[in-house]
Amino acid sequence: MNLIPGLQGTSSALDAERIRMDVVSQNIANAQVTKGPDGQPYHRQNVIFESQLNAAMSGTDNQGASNVMVARIVQDNRPPVYVYRPNHPDADPKTGLVAMPNINIHEEMVDLIASSRSFEANIAAVRTSRQMMLQTLSLGKR
Repeated sequence: MNLIPGLQGTSSALDAERIRMDVVSQNIANAQVTKGPDGQPYHRQNVIFESQLNAAMSGTDNQGASNVMVARIVQDNRPPVYVYRPNHPDADPKTGLVAMPNINIHEEMVDLIASSRSFEANIAAVRTSRQMMLQTLSLGKR
């Protein structure tokens, strides 16, 4: 028996948003990495979410409750940005250009803020559900 309806969906959304925040943080941290393990500039990562209906998957009567899951983390296919820095150790000796990751810090910060707001909204939903459950339980004591 599920005492707090919707808590499973909210919990899965919290997990998915945590992973999204981790990936965005990783993108920001690697925005200046010119050589990764493969010898190429760091490639931006994106999180792809998917929704799974509980009722369809498990045959329960959750009436449309769904879980949010991370389907996969994909690599962005934008080409690197070439910056003229002739003194950089990774600069091309002929042109002085360095291949930098094509990461826009402003775009990453918007993703981070959106993910943070979604996380906060899900926490608020958990708190509200908990308060409603406690109030319902206190009705029987009177």
